[in-house]
Amino acid sequence: MSKTRPTAAPGRTSRAAGVAALLGAAALLTGALPAHAAPAPPPADVVPGEGTATPALVGNIAEQAPAAGTPADAARGHLAAKRGRYAITDPRRDLTAADTVRDGAAETVRFQQRHRGVKVLGGQYLVRMQSEDGERLVTGTSGKYFTGLDVDATASVPAATASERALSSVRTELAAGKLRLPDTGEPRRPGRQGGAGRPRLAAASHGLVVLPRGKGVLTHHVTVTGYDPLAKAPVKQEVYVDAHAGFPVLSYSGIQNAVDPAAKKAEQPGTTGRGVKLDGGKVRLEVEQRGSAYLLVDHTRTAKAGKKPITTWDAAGVDVGDASGKWPAGIKEVASPSKTFGKEATESGAVDAHWAAGQVYDYYKKQHRRDSLDGRGMAVNSLVGVTEYGVPYANAFWDGDKMVYGSGDEEYKSLAADLDVVGHEMTHGVVEHTAGLVYTGQSGALNEAVADYFGNAIDVSVSGDEKSPDAGLIGEDLCRTKSPRDCALRDLNDGRTTSKDFLGVSFGLDRGGVHLNSTIFSGALWDIREDLGGKQADRIVYKALTEYLTPLDGFTEARAAVLAAAKDLGVTGDKLKKVTRAFAAHGIVPGWEQAIGVDTDTLLGDLNTRGTAPGAGGGWWAASKSDAEGAEAYSIWAGRTDGKGGAPRLISPNDGRYHIGPDTDGTTVAWVAVGANGSDVLSRPLKGGPIRKIRSLPTLAGAVRISGDVVTWQEGDQARPSRVAWVRGNDPKVHYADGDDATITTGLPALHGTKLAYGKVYPTPDGYSEISTEILDLATGAKTLLPAKGGHIGIGNLVLTGKHLYWLVDDIMDDNRQILRRANVDGTGMTDLIGETDERAYIWSLDATDQALTHTYFKPGQDLVNSSLSKLIQTDPAGLNPVRVSCSRGEQYGVAADTGKRVVWGDGTTGHTDLVTRERPAGRC
Repeated sequence: MSKTRPTAAPGRTSRAAGVAALLGAAALLTGALPAHAAPAPPPADVVPGEGTATPALVGNIAEQAPAAGTPADAARGHLAAKRGRYAITDPRRDLTAADTVRDGAAETVRFQQRHRGVKVLGGQYLVRMQSEDGERLVTGTSGKYFTGLDVDATASVPAATASERALSSVRTELAAGKLRLPDTGEPRRPGRQGGAGRPRLAAASHGLVVLPRGKGVLTHHVTVTGYDPLAKAPVKQEVYVDAHAGFPVLSYSGIQNAVDPAAKKAEQPGTTGRGVKLDGGKVRLEVEQRGSAYLLVDHTRTAKAGKKPITTWDAAGVDVGDASGKWPAGIKEVASPSKTFGKEATESGAVDAHWAAGQVYDYYKKQHRRDSLDGRGMAVNSLVGVTEYGVPYANAFWDGDKMVYGSGDEEYKSLAADLDVVGHEMTHGVVEHTAGLVYTGQSGALNEAVADYFGNAIDVSVSGDEKSPDAGLIGEDLCRTKSPRDCALRDLNDGRTTSKDFLGVSFGLDRGGVHLNSTIFSGALWDIREDLGGKQADRIVYKALTEYLTPLDGFTEARAAVLAAAKDLGVTGDKLKKVTRAFAAHGIVPGWEQAIGVDTDTLLGDLNTRGTAPGAGGGWWAASKSDAEGAEAYSIWAGRTDGKGGAPRLISPNDGRYHIGPDTDGTTVAWVAVGANGSDVLSRPLKGGPIRKIRSLPTLAGAVRISGDVVTWQEGDQARPSRVAWVRGNDPKVHYADGDDATITTGLPALHGTKLAYGKVYPTPDGYSEISTEILDLATGAKTLLPAKGGHIGIGNLVLTGKHLYWLVDDIMDDNRQILRRANVDGTGMTDLIGETDERAYIWSLDATDQALTHTYFKPGQDLVNSSLSKLIQTDPAGLNPVRVSCSRGEQYGVAADTGKRVVWGDGTTGHTDLVTRERPAGRC
């Protein structure tokens, strides 16, 4: 649950998943049947799978399955017997039973696909059966089984190397393209906010996983956890590193299990206490008496032998970075000397957290017969009072094992203060242990939608406010001064649709739109609840979650799942029409993604890449591209920015390495190739010819720039801070901007002709570090260090033209604004085109020519949904006369300036990444 604006730099995204429309087959009789023959069963309803021979859904069947053995044995037997329908060659070899859900006579087996013994991400197939009188009938199947996989399952990159690459990748993402002052841990210097410091990260490898792209991509699955001081947020990234080339091909926010708490002393369960919630309501609390103290430990709901309790822990003063993905040392259960818990337990959110956790547990137990979040009686642990660097932390999250609640701040109470937020976060645990919806793109938006739906369903059921005009609000009770509607994080009755409101964004923004697009689907679910009533709607959505949905499903598949679950539960006639109508009202119909319009020209479509931006210059563009499925290692392509001159040209070899970060001056392309043993800086003329190897490194290079006979880049590793390097002409000698001074850090190179600019962190005589920009004339060797103009903590996105140096400066306001600064190429005339208090200062990135400056801009709101996506703004070189480059409604990022006013950029409007351009700016939108 996030109420903050995005802080990570935009990255890349790939096409969201979708399936064909649900087909209704009519029975065809070819002749009269003999009088003694039973009528032929109607043909099965079959939804074809996308990119696979295995159906996405099979319904309207009642086919006998082996009665002996386990449900998994029977289900595998059915799939094997119907091999012609399912195209699963060997179910016993390639399907492992992940879970079996029993509901009376109904049995649903969820299988995990394995390719040559390796788990397939998102490869899950479900078989539904009825078991009665010693017989089993298969009533339907659904899911994703990828039949086209044909990838070697032996890794050539060691797991340790993959973990190092994953850590490096996450650090790069968190840096958001900035060079920052170090955090020394000393008191902050007067007039300066101080550096945010490097993120505290750790990596854990989970073995090999096949990504189902094309013939498959073998990867190491690595979880990176820690804390990012720049974003002020815990880090939980699931990173998949190509096991042959060592390049991170997929990264999304994930969950890391915590270490189990230490065993407790003897307990006396079943004691009832009292407490006051933050809204003033008095509630009953199930507690444990231990000696003379009473603890917020509830055994009454889990009294069955072997079941673990619901516990609320005092984490006051624990830093959020020490509470994510691990168990903080030394914390204890929230305690009181009497059964009545006092003001301190109220203000910390402990009373709310403990009471709400019990309500959520009761809901799943009573309504769905679910034993805790994993269905197997797992412990429910809530940590309250967490802070961030000793200051209030107004947020909450679920990390796969526990709830973590911040202490709240002047406006926001502890986020445990609203039952729908607690229900939302704990439902993430239910989703993890059922459909496992991957937390990015459409599947991530579904994850959020389901969590919102059940969180709010629990809240209104307990409060009795089901008919209230504010019943669809999430988090409306969290604020100390704002009204519920002004405070709410989301509204399930906001009326958003795919045709008007779906926002195509990159993985780098809101993890591909998991919050931005969630209310489109949760709104449809909430409409169903209002039309059918809570009890029936909740059963439908829960059945769809536990018996139909699989990890990579998108909106279209989820629609089909809910409709199928409704039919399973006997919903017919007008009620079934209401379910269908709810989805139609929100634009969730087959093929909806094709109806989103754009006002741009596509230069290169379906890039299917991440972590790489385009380059442009001299009338040409260069960009990285995978194949249509995103399975192929990236190659560099180039073409004319006006779209003329024929098809794009392949510049790099297709050699299994990942070719990324290209730049071009209109004559030559330079880029980085990442492989198992490190990276190479390469270049090649646009007209063809041999590839030149400029630099080989055991680590990863980046930020390549080319102009004429000069190529520059950034390199570094754990032992040596980043440094800007360059070569000139055919001379292989590598030069460094910092010389041999190990106390200096340089980065973010910008190049034009023989002028090289870069960011520089260097020590000052008084023992502090300073950060500024420097311009080096490669022809003369002269360096011009621009005044630091103190008070800022970092810089980013340097751009050099023939006349000016532009760059972004992190201000001291700590609110995502950045100063847009400009100086002449001789170092004079430094000025701020957009100041730190300017409302235009919400800028991600920029590029420029002598004729125009183009930058991204987003308008912040109280949350992601109310914020705008980044859009391209073009001005004259002085920052005046702004116009919109494009009016397309999706995210616009990765801008690269060509010549004059023409730019190219990555556009996510249609839900996947295209490299696009316009002949002229769109103007005012």
